[in-house]
Amino acid sequence: MIDSGRFHPTIEAFDAPDDARFESNGPFAIDVAESDVFALDIGHSTLFDLGQIDVRWDADLATLWAFMTPHERPNSNMGLIRDTMTWQQESRRVFGGADGPLKFMVLGSRFPGVFNLGGDLEMFAECIQRRDRETLLRYGVACCEIVDRIWHCNDMNIINIGLAQGDALGGGLEALMCFDVIIAERQARFGLPEVLFGLFPGMGAYSILSRRVGPVLARQMLTEGRIYTADEMYDMGVVTQVVETGEGEAATEQWIRDHSAHHAGYVGINRAGRRTNPMTLDELTDIVEIWTDTALSLSGRDLRMMKRLAMAQTRLR
Repeated sequence: MIDSGRFHPTIEAFDAPDDARFESNGPFAIDVAESDVFALDIGHSTLFDLGQIDVRWDADLATLWAFMTPHERPNSNMGLIRDTMTWQQESRRVFGGADGPLKFMVLGSRFPGVFNLGGDLEMFAECIQRRDRETLLRYGVACCEIVDRIWHCNDMNIINIGLAQGDALGGGLEALMCFDVIIAERQARFGLPEVLFGLFPGMGAYSILSRRVGPVLARQMLTEGRIYTADEMYDMGVVTQVVETGEGEAATEQWIRDHSAHHAGYVGINRAGRRTNPMTLDELTDIVEIWTDTALSLSGRDLRMMKRLAMAQTRLR
């Protein structure tokens, strides 16, 4: 049974502008009489008008494609978090009916060579320096809610697909690992480097990896902070398919076509897996409390390393 009460929107916590907020019960116009394409009343949905996510509906594939389009650094800044939450909530509101046409949701990135580099390190450093625990924790909880919704397929009868056409590091990898299917281009790199500046990935990495690869390898990946190739992630069972550079979107489309006929069975299998080894939002937020307190205990040397990495993200612009 789908639990419609699992959603806990926190967009307002980031002072989102009015046009970015989620209106839970507003009316919207859908006309499928003439074609299979949903004709949305944009005045009641921001799904196709997000600042840092480009969303399009593919009726032929019953797929909602979304690509992150960061304005500056390709990381999880607060603006991208707001847009991601709106993408999730509006997708469910518009397409979430029991007999809705949506079967697959895909998330990729338009930033060259990068899926997502994880947390906003510059913001982290500023919060740590001024001892702003509240902002750090609020950021972490919002990321946990996003991870929780991806893991639970947005509480919809869909298959979630992550498309990595570039590097996924830190929080970017945490989010990517939540998808049912991960298709990676061969040049992409993956890693959890937070230990290099005295921290750890606190928005789901331990929980997700322990379920995907076991607790021993999960701890090894977190404590070593090394970078893995797409082929290594495939060998560990995290990545579903590795394709050549530039073939990611075509391969994702082909995967959808190959599996569409048995969609219901795959949804059921994925749901059974989550029931057998459940991951709850409470677990994630408990860990993010530990992450927040760990961040506030970092040394000056750790903060300098964090700022250097933040500058490296900035140069990618």
